[in-house]
Amino acid sequence: MRDISDVLAALERRSDESVDELVELSRIPGVSAAGFDAAELERSALAVAALLSRAGLQNVEVLRIPGAHPYVVGDWLGAGPDAPTALVYAHHDVQPPGRLEHWETPAFEPCIRPDGRLYGRGVVDDKAGIVLHTAAIRAWLEAREGLPLNLKFLVEGEEEIGSGHLADFLRGYRERLQSDVLVLSDTANLATGLPSLTTSLRGIVSLDVTVRALDHPIHSGMWGGPVPDAAAALTRICARLVDDRGVIAVAGLSDDVPPLTQAERSGLEALPFDAEAFRSDAGMGGGAEFSGEAEYSVYERLWYRPALALTALEAMPLAGAANQLVSQARARVSVRTAPGQDPQRVAALLADTLKRDAPVGVRVSTRLHAAVPGWKTVAEGPAFEAARRALAAGYGCEPVTIGCGATIPFVGPFVEVLGGVPALLLGLEDPPCNAHGENESLDLSDFQRASRASAHLWQELAEFPP
Repeated sequence: MRDISDVLAALERRSDESVDELVELSRIPGVSAAGFDAAELERSALAVAALLSRAGLQNVEVLRIPGAHPYVVGDWLGAGPDAPTALVYAHHDVQPPGRLEHWETPAFEPCIRPDGRLYGRGVVDDKAGIVLHTAAIRAWLEAREGLPLNLKFLVEGEEEIGSGHLADFLRGYRERLQSDVLVLSDTANLATGLPSLTTSLRGIVSLDVTVRALDHPIHSGMWGGPVPDAAAALTRICARLVDDRGVIAVAGLSDDVPPLTQAERSGLEALPFDAEAFRSDAGMGGGAEFSGEAEYSVYERLWYRPALALTALEAMPLAGAANQLVSQARARVSVRTAPGQDPQRVAALLADTLKRDAPVGVRVSTRLHAAVPGWKTVAEGPAFEAARRALAAGYGCEPVTIGCGATIPFVGPFVEVLGGVPALLLGLEDPPCNAHGENESLDLSDFQRASRASAHLWQELAEFPP
């Protein structure tokens, strides 16, 4: 490994400034979900563009395509046509703040607490993923007046709502984005301080089910008994989906889950696992039993098996409840599919199960909301070895290879558009970070470690054959 102590020294000199940049970027409430001010995403994109320019990137632009929130691009191509090119992906949009009363400090007023973590919406998902790389780029340019490879940056503005326009954007700007390796800065580490290389993602099927019984709500005393109740019918239908242990009960849904190889199972068994820490990070009670398929390990259940959840359930809010039979009730059913499963097949099975044998007196309909496949790669070859060396140097310990139970819909199509290049999924989330929840946070020590790993990564990838 080549000596880059001068680059690391430049990075260290600016470490407080990098944290300040992250704080300022995280003050902008750039929520991409419907119902929030889209002007804040414009402000967020402009702030990201300014950050990229300050770091020393060139050709920085805010790009827009019809109907989409803004993208930001930039590059540094001074290493020449014979050097490899890496494309860094991140996103500047964030989740809604959620229940404001559950935040210990305001969601968009980032603050550092005594535990050494920065709290605020978007600080880890994914604004730290932008700033850690710009910090490393700036350090290289200050210390060496150049980078050892060519770099391109793409920062999206609608990842949190499914990246619906990204495929069109990639097709439209394919030549500008063409690279030899993709560095995606939006995943997690297995534990705080433990660098992790993600090699699989689950897919997702999301389906809305509506149960209709009446054309208007009516008095439950005057009509209850012979008249059906939509809410009760919906709960019965949803109860069919899992058994008492939380195992999916939709017939045939798991039939096409690809089995793990012996090497993959051995890799899972070698990973550290603290059951009580896992329960605590998840918010479970001490000693509570894990749900799902007990014959599979927790990591296999998280990363390589399907999981079902009711992500929305509505009939009548408690605050406005009356003694009524509600006219209709709705739910959103989400299945995180295993890598390799056919999401359309899962969606069809789920819809059929929900509509089959409807309770007496109600009509059941479904609407498919999303059906996205998972993704999986084999972490072999020079790009992955470069990433492992960089992570080890930045964090001071050997990285682990993990899966991810979440879904990043565009990774597969992104890699395909770029011609099948290696995809390095690196990130900063850790089990306590509570991304997407209230009191989202970032471990600042990991932020510094990841910034150092980024500085090493550019040197390591410079040896990667373009």
